Amino acid sequence: RAGYLASAEMWGLAATTVLLALISHKVDWRLICRISLVIAVVGNLASIGLEDFNSLAVVRFLTGLGLGGMISLPFAMVGMTANPDRNFGLLVVWVLVYGAVGVFITPWALVTVGLNGIWVFLAIFCGLGLFCIRFLPTGVQPEGEDGLSGKSLTPVLVVLVLGGVLFFIIAIVLSWAYVFLVGTDGGIEEQAVANVLTMSQFLGILGAGLAAFIAQRLGRVLPLAVGILGTGVGTFLFLGDISYFLYSLAICLFNFAWNVAQPYLLAVISGFANAAKMLVRAASLQMIGFAIGPYLAAELLGEGVSIFSDVYLIAGVLFVASWLMILPAQLSKERQE
Repeated sequence: RAGYLASAEMWGLAATTVLLALISHKVDWRLICRISLVIAVVGNLASIGLEDFNSLAVVRFLTGLGLGGMISLPFAMVGMTANPDRNFGLLVVWVLVYGAVGVFITPWALVTVGLNGIWVFLAIFCGLGLFCIRFLPTGVQPEGEDGLSGKSLTPVLVVLVLGGVLFFIIAIVLSWAYVFLVGTDGGIEEQAVANVLTMSQFLGILGAGLAAFIAQRLGRVLPLAVGILGTGVGTFLFLGDISYFLYSLAICLFNFAWNVAQPYLLAVISGFANAAKMLVRAASLQMIGFAIGPYLAAELLGEGVSIFSDVYLIAGVLFVASWLMILPAQLSKERQE
């Protein structure tokens, strides 16, 4: 039931990001962000004390509708900055830090304040964002005023780039969904698996920080190739017999490379013409990927250890395919420059 609740909230996020992909250029971004945060605050407060599963699922879906607005539009805003490579890297760093702290304190919080206390915290946390809205842009800036010099893409290249984003996210979700079970199923103790995952989180922060530090010093073609293909290599390492060393290597490589690739992937999209629209569309595809991934993973997973290999083989292939789909647009942009 916890999984279904998470899915309900994720479909709410996906619905809003898809809607904003269609109308983001016609609406006031500050107004949408304000409405989104208010919905998220109300949704979290409305979750307090709810014990009926269906009612809570509906409320979490509505909460997700608000949170979706705070994913797609901020991506576009960061892409409009003068140094999107660095800023996307910093964004991912802070998301990872927040996630790591959240995972660490959630067991303590459940015992200390209970689930209702967590709903209150999330409501307050979302509400604090309302004080930052006045610093946000109101929408897409006129050509030449947003610090970007994007190059136009053909419709085919646009489809390839956005399809590459979708494949990348589906592959991430496929890979991450069963990393804990792969370790324990391979004979590694649960605490040892948890320790490796915690260590990989810090390497993920390091990867995103590295992307922010090197920014455009190495261009975008090489770092993105290393990030996406490195993530694929980490996935392929799960195909053999699992030992503690191999498991640790695979998880750490996967998390590090993933978080090098993520900011560069968004920065690549921000370098093209109509960057804000492209980033909002990319955000919607990411949310769709997050919704599709768990379902696809569950469909692939059957009885027996060998099925894990099917999941990770398909994920690895999707990583390679995503890089091949994004590469032509990168090379086209370099030729135009």
